[in-house]
Amino acid sequence: MNYKTKLKDIKAFVFDYDGVMSDGGIYLANEEIIMRSGNVKDGYAIQHAIKQGFKIAILSGGSGKSIESRMKMLGVKDIFLAVSNKIEEFNVYIKQNNLKKENVLFMGDDIPDYDIMLNVGVATCPKDAAWEIKQVADYVSDKRGGYGCVRDVIEQVLKAHNLWFNENSKQW
Repeated sequence: MNYKTKLKDIKAFVFDYDGVMSDGGIYLANEEIIMRSGNVKDGYAIQHAIKQGFKIAILSGGSGKSIESRMKMLGVKDIFLAVSNKIEEFNVYIKQNNLKKENVLFMGDDIPDYDIMLNVGVATCPKDAAWEIKQVADYVSDKRGGYGCVRDVIEQVLKAHNLWFNENSKQW
């Protein structure tokens, strides 16, 4: 089945952070400060999807106050950082939020994301994801991690729901 036919069933997005929201580069200012680069268009799409009623969660092995701060600024409430077993945390999240796996789009980029990729409605990844992840993805974005891949999948889902370009989309 073509992944596009499943987009109308999506009610929630779950994203890895490093390598998806960021380009995977970590810049060390000192031992306490880690900086990451992100994409403003990804941020716009995230806050717009939330305004349209979609749930968004971050599920990452990485950690840092900057991740939490950025996501909260965009309206994301479900932020899980320093997660060692992503599939366990994912299963808890969907149960607590009364979600069915088939109603979730997940985007990951590396091997710790593999089990979730096999257990969602639509499994997606950035263009520069690990080979193993690309093999199980329903959709591989033409954008790299940190360079608009999040916007790409959110835009596709919102377009499938006729919620992408409307009066609400013109305000941040």
